[in-house]
Amino acid sequence: MRTIGTAIVLAAMWLLMSGLYKPLILGFGAASVILVMYVVRRMDAIDGDRVQLGLNPIRSVGYIIWLLKEIAKANWLVTRVVLSPAMPIRQHLFVVPLTQSTDLGQTIFANSITLTPGTITVETEPGHFLVHALAFSEGDTEALADMDRRVTAIEAPVMS
Repeated sequence: MRTIGTAIVLAAMWLLMSGLYKPLILGFGAASVILVMYVVRRMDAIDGDRVQLGLNPIRSVGYIIWLLKEIAKANWLVTRVVLSPAMPIRQHLFVVPLTQSTDLGQTIFANSITLTPGTITVETEPGHFLVHALAFSEGDTEALADMDRRVTAIEAPVMS
């Protein structure tokens, strides 16, 4: 069932992203989905390692909406910094503690930091990330603590 679901999602993504419905393109899409499914099945047979998606779907949608707003605000800030004649760049490396209990939650948090313009997760260590900011302000640490809290809130207990 999991294989069929993955194949359907991959095929739907191919169709939505290509936007072309000619026989040759559909054939390439079908071949790509079959190749990916073969590789995934082979990888599962070798190591049996699977990522458990322990996320609350409703909270995840809310988080994505919140993240898109934050990305838009950060884009505006970076645009102002770059277009300013004085270029008020205040680069800074700082440590951001994390509270996620799963690898997936930590990955979402690190990627959310990097998706937000002007910040990038440089290094990951147990219990914290090293983050670089283009235009650092004291409010950045509070904003990232809020992001950490929101990512932790979308994690759901993983059942073994």
